[in-house]
Amino acid sequence: MQHTNPNRLTPNDTCCSFRPAQPRDFPYRRTVRILLRSAHIFATGTLVGGYIFNQPTAALVPWLWGSVLTGILLLATDLHASVAVLCEARGIAVIAKVVLLLLIPVFWEVRVPLLVIILLIGAVSSHMPKRMRHRVLIFPNRFVVVRGG
Repeated sequence: MQHTNPNRLTPNDTCCSFRPAQPRDFPYRRTVRILLRSAHIFATGTLVGGYIFNQPTAALVPWLWGSVLTGILLLATDLHASVAVLCEARGIAVIAKVVLLLLIPVFWEVRVPLLVIILLIGAVSSHMPKRMRHRVLIFPNRFVVVRGG
């Protein structure tokens, strides 16, 4: 006879902690996300504009870190709710932006067009209608859609 420990997580329990039946929330989530998004737009706009207007790279480093940090924090708030966001159109847009960002050190001479493309992906994906932004494109029958972000 097999004894089971009720406190032991099974693979399904672990999976459910990553993609809960109902997306997780935290107090002031909307306010936190508005503040983070505003800081992210400010830092990213300054960074892209700095490169467009040929500012010294050293002067843009703080804006790069601000963009990266706020982007990570925004993604973290989404992932806290559910990793299912990575299967939605908006999550795929984030993955695409990260991949393009990682190409910049390799293709430094085309950093401005890459940054503009990243900015456009962000603008389009964040202003799509909610039904399109939250559409699950990968494993559509396995995830609960995260609303409100």
